[in-house]
Amino acid sequence: MTAVNERSLIGQEMAGYRIEDVIGKGGMAVVYLAVDPRLNRRVALKILNPLLSEDDRFRRRFVLESRTVASMDHPNIIPIYEADAAADGTLYIAMRYVDGPDLRRLFYDRGPMPVSQVNRIFAQVAAALDTAHAHDLIHRDVKPANILIAGHAEGDHAYLTDFGITKHRTSLSGLTETDQFIGTPRYMAPEQINKERIDGRCDQYALACVVYEALSGRLPFERDNEIALLWAHLAETPTPLTALRPELPLEVDGVMARALAKSPEQRYDTCARFVAELRDAISGRPYGSVAGTVPAAGTAGTAGTAGRPEARADRTGERTGRGSGAPEGGPAGRGAARPGGRRIVVGAAAAIALIIALVATLATVLRGGDEWASYPGSPAVPIAFEHPGGWEPRPHADVFVVASPRAEDFRALFGTPVTADWATVNRIIRDAPEDAVGVYAQTLDTLDPRGNAQQLQETLQSSLPGTVNVFSEVVQVRVGGQPGVRLEGSIADPQRGGRLDFTGWAVERPDEPALVIYFCAPTACDDALADRFVRSVSFQTF
Repeated sequence: MTAVNERSLIGQEMAGYRIEDVIGKGGMAVVYLAVDPRLNRRVALKILNPLLSEDDRFRRRFVLESRTVASMDHPNIIPIYEADAAADGTLYIAMRYVDGPDLRRLFYDRGPMPVSQVNRIFAQVAAALDTAHAHDLIHRDVKPANILIAGHAEGDHAYLTDFGITKHRTSLSGLTETDQFIGTPRYMAPEQINKERIDGRCDQYALACVVYEALSGRLPFERDNEIALLWAHLAETPTPLTALRPELPLEVDGVMARALAKSPEQRYDTCARFVAELRDAISGRPYGSVAGTVPAAGTAGTAGTAGRPEARADRTGERTGRGSGAPEGGPAGRGAARPGGRRIVVGAAAAIALIIALVATLATVLRGGDEWASYPGSPAVPIAFEHPGGWEPRPHADVFVVASPRAEDFRALFGTPVTADWATVNRIIRDAPEDAVGVYAQTLDTLDPRGNAQQLQETLQSSLPGTVNVFSEVVQVRVGGQPGVRLEGSIADPQRGGRLDFTGWAVERPDEPALVIYFCAPTACDDALADRFVRSVSFQTF
């Protein structure tokens, strides 16, 4: 079975469901909006990557564990209607369609969340996780994109989704039987990285990472490449939340330190306990009543010391200069045992060896280059941004700049929008889709960031090569401190059918509007890379 263009399924029927649109995609699956004509209801239909369907053990485990999730009756676990294999062997899950954003989109659009909303949403997510753990299932990929928010009269209702890659608590972490790395490095617990046996406390660690991001607007660890990021999860200490959000009580740092402890034995026994104690700490409950707290990972001490005056004084010191942990380039001295006597990383040499051992596995799933580089902009295109270091920025006259692993080929494509020759790019999309990615930036006086999707599509059609299709509504955002809109779409070769997907931002500027785009082969899109790119955009004056 071979992979198909995911949008080619629109209008088709799969396992009795009529597919209407793409609503999400990742490395393992595509999620469609579909209709079940038998019950006349809309569903979210998740279709797994055909490569996964070829492994018989994975197929059996997927169906069994998806049906276990479907049997869990919990208001904050997305209801699963059906999980099976279609006639052609394709694995799919049909689940409730939630007409609302995920937390990743809320973070991106609105930044840090109000404390009251954090308490409300994460109490629901914690309850869902504890229910799964009681059924001996571990989610393994708790992240903002897997938490859906539906608005109700009584407030936000959270749904935890994407249980399709759950695993039984008795199995090893890290890899599936098909050697696919499971989890998202930005939220991954040390024991997952170490390929140790895991339990529900690895989900608690990931949940704590999401809570940290919700309260601060940034991740506990932000590094320039995936290997450095994994190292940070293993050995570094995140900046205390109170250094980033000073209105929070100091007690919050102790609660977060426990949930983010490197050793699972140091964390809370349940996710609900973590969230409850976080709520109490935020509300100002005396810290001594938050039982069993421990100091931040990497800080000398034992359980129960974080509430003592000397511990509080130490955390205040962290706020004034020690909160970011050791220098990123210096793992020396990280061999000390963690509280409780357990050595998570035995010396710098052992940790480095572990990271090196992970590289071969991660290479198939982690993209974007080891380092990021800066493009400073130019008088003709005064747009500065960051891009993966393996990409080359290539300006085109005084019109635009493109950065990509195959910059010259894409410069040629974008340089002749009306008579574009797609032959070379089509070969890249077909033979090396991981290279069919890049960013594009220009100023454009005909662009109206206040227009609707149809008007923006018409403008883009005259500026971009091939046939432009915008398939999302415009969303109000800010880019580089300026107001603008985000939209998603595709550009396609009208002759041979090659296609690039894109996320674009039309931005208002005092002199001339700007257009910035992240483009990718449909099988090689990376939302995290797109988010990092657009967050780095700034507008220069020359």
